[in-house]
Amino acid sequence: MNDKFFEALAKMRFQPAIRTVPSYQDEPVYIEALARSIEKHLESLDFEPEVVIASYHGIPQSYFRRGDPYHCHCQKTTRLLRERLGWDEKKLMTCFQSRFGPEEWLQPYTDKTVEKLAREGVKSIAVFNPGFVSDCLETLEEIAGEAGEIFHEAGGKNFTHIPCLNDADEGMAVIETLVRRELSGWL
Repeated sequence: MNDKFFEALAKMRFQPAIRTVPSYQDEPVYIEALARSIEKHLESLDFEPEVVIASYHGIPQSYFRRGDPYHCHCQKTTRLLRERLGWDEKKLMTCFQSRFGPEEWLQPYTDKTVEKLAREGVKSIAVFNPGFVSDCLETLEEIAGEAGEIFHEAGGKNFTHIPCLNDADEGMAVIETLVRRELSGWL
């Protein structure tokens, strides 16, 4: 993620002091924020999802095989959410979206999973995107739109997309906690 930033720094004669925020897939404030967001959204529905899907952005499997920790980070976030929510692996699944090109990407694929669940008789699902800080084209078009259409066309009845943390108080608490912690390292 920081590649371009460090490339630019390498060309500078003056090197400023820098600090980046490390990944936070298992930060308690993040897990709590996601769990509360999910709970609030589900309380607003007139149906209960049989399955909830955590849909993360995909990466090529070759990245994972070369040691990229992203897949493990995603799995850990989902596991911690399961523990916090008291759900099992059938209730909360991990999937991956946004693949392109000929290479195999991390699986299971969100679109294929949504279709399979509907064909197997699951009537109600919810999908959220814990790898995204805020909603964007990929969460709104690809998941809220396209995944919902796939689910309905394959026989599913109730579909909901749980918004990203966006600017909700819980999301802001995550950012504030991480920034405050990292800024304290400068003292």
